Amino acid sequence: QVQLVESGGGLVQAGGSLRLSCVASGRDFSMYVMAWYRQAPGKQREWVASITGGGTTNYGDSVKGRFTISRDNAKNTVYLQMNSLLPDDTAVYRCKTTRGPYDYWGQGTQVTVSS
Repeated sequence: QVQLVESGGGLVQAGGSLRLSCVASGRDFSMYVMAWYRQAPGKQREWVASITGGGTTNYGDSVKGRFTISRDNAKNTVYLQMNSLLPDDTAVYRCKTTRGPYDYWGQGTQVTVSS
């Protein structure tokens, strides 16, 4: 069992920044890929970014160059630094990890970007 708890969401003006955090319970955090997803009302869930245990990162096209994913394995935490935010970034952001056949999700944190 893995529990994921996100924090850091909020209301921000377009052009602003936010930093999301996701703390994971359990062991061997550094061995697993962590990812951020988001879902806006009426839209499908969208993959945002992923990071391997060794720190290799990948980003969705819509956030490339604006968002940065990072992790602190000593703190069992993954971060999402979001800069140059746009109204289209408004969504519930959730972190995810996979252990064998199981996906584990956090409860999500709301990010709202006003124009």
